[in-house]
Amino acid sequence: MLAAIEDSTAAAAFLDPQYRAVLDKLAFGNEGVRQSRRAKLPQMTDDDITWFVRECARVVQPGGHVFLWVDKFTLGTGRHVRWRHLLPLDVVDMIFWASMRFGMGKRSRTSSEVVIILQKRPVRADVWTDHRIRDFWIEHADQTIHPHAKPHQLTERLIRASTKAGDLVVDPCAGGYGVLEACRISGRDFLGCDLEG
Repeated sequence: MLAAIEDSTAAAAFLDPQYRAVLDKLAFGNEGVRQSRRAKLPQMTDDDITWFVRECARVVQPGGHVFLWVDKFTLGTGRHVRWRHLLPLDVVDMIFWASMRFGMGKRSRTSSEVVIILQKRPVRADVWTDHRIRDFWIEHADQTIHPHAKPHQLTERLIRASTKAGDLVVDPCAGGYGVLEACRISGRDFLGCDLEG
């Protein structure tokens, strides 16, 4: 889907890849019955994710935003730096999301994720319209829709803050299509897909 989109077409892109690295590090997802559900989930290599970030950077307009969801392993190991290296993207903000669910971990148990907010050069603060979004966001996500559902209210606020009505928002790893729903509510156009439909 991304390869078919012309350069600088979208006002924003959301990217929530399926990270393989953290599962490999924790030795989860490969142990048969105990983790069979997790092991069945499609996972993406670092090379796959690099391609997706590169394509999101290409399709987003100058001054537009890419919202990259990462877990604490990805953030802590700096893997996200590789994905934006040599691209016309700058980190302009991060929001820490308290998901209100108990996740995996060998030491502390994960209950948060981070959305790294990247802006395609030129970096301009005046294109962001909502200055009341907190950098620590508490919201339950409905996992009956998708096991990796993201916070709906935050997604809608980010879309409204960074785009205008009628703008195109792209989501190549749409999962439960929460970005689509936020686009419908906020009057933005949506283009997205997922391996599962």
